[in-house]
Amino acid sequence: MTARFRLDLAYDGTRFAGWARQPDLRTVQGELEAWIPRVLRLHEPTPVTVAGRTDAGVHARGQVAHVDLPSRCDAGRGGPSETGPLLARRLARVLPDDLVVRRVSVAPDGFDARFSAVWRRYCYRLWDAPESVDPLRRVCVAMSRHALDVPAMHAAGQSLVGLHDFAAFCRPRPGATTIRALHLLAVTRLPDGTVEVDVRADAFCHSMVRSVVGALVAVGDGSRAAAWLDGLLRRPDRAGDVFVMAPRGLTLEEVGYPPDADLGERATVARSIRSLPGGPL
Repeated sequence: MTARFRLDLAYDGTRFAGWARQPDLRTVQGELEAWIPRVLRLHEPTPVTVAGRTDAGVHARGQVAHVDLPSRCDAGRGGPSETGPLLARRLARVLPDDLVVRRVSVAPDGFDARFSAVWRRYCYRLWDAPESVDPLRRVCVAMSRHALDVPAMHAAGQSLVGLHDFAAFCRPRPGATTIRALHLLAVTRLPDGTVEVDVRADAFCHSMVRSVVGALVAVGDGSRAAAWLDGLLRRPDRAGDVFVMAPRGLTLEEVGYPPDADLGERATVARSIRSLPGGPL
């Protein structure tokens, strides 16, 4: 018998080669899958499933994952309710300081960290003036070489909100759809001068957020018109004229899930292949 546990975690992606396990490279998944069986004294591997895979150098503040563990393992003889807090305490002692598991809890029935999620929210942070630069935040904010028109970026970005094929912004993957529902896109300037691009969608394809931000920056610095950004949605494949921003400015801020009673149904729906209204099924 096994029990499923939800992991809420955060990490500084600077020294990670992304989330996904890769031979001979340091990854977030690799660290977790190495330490979880070790601290619980298990002899079997413990695969960890994540809500949203992050690329090399991308950070996470509100990442969610799940792992299936024996209901009664040697380190948690009281059952799942004891294993979760125990695992969190032991991981806190051994994980490197750029990876933190904030909480380990027994997952509700039907929970799948990836497929049960209804949205993910990312924030991309930029500086566009030397006086805004804070050296203590240099690993999580990227630099624009030109001053940015934030209202123009925000206005142009609204054409991307909704259900669209984001093929122009995504690195293609065989058999994967590039249709996504973008729920929110907001560009704001904070009092300290930092420009934030906040995006929320049901899911994101590979490099989509950094490409969207790159296109918005082209509008913001005046090198592209808003009509160009709108026209990208009509392209059937990757647009070579869209600049992909540096990974260090991107942070996965949070992941949203439906009420517990709807988790299983949401996971089933998320596994289906999406299409645009009126398009082929």
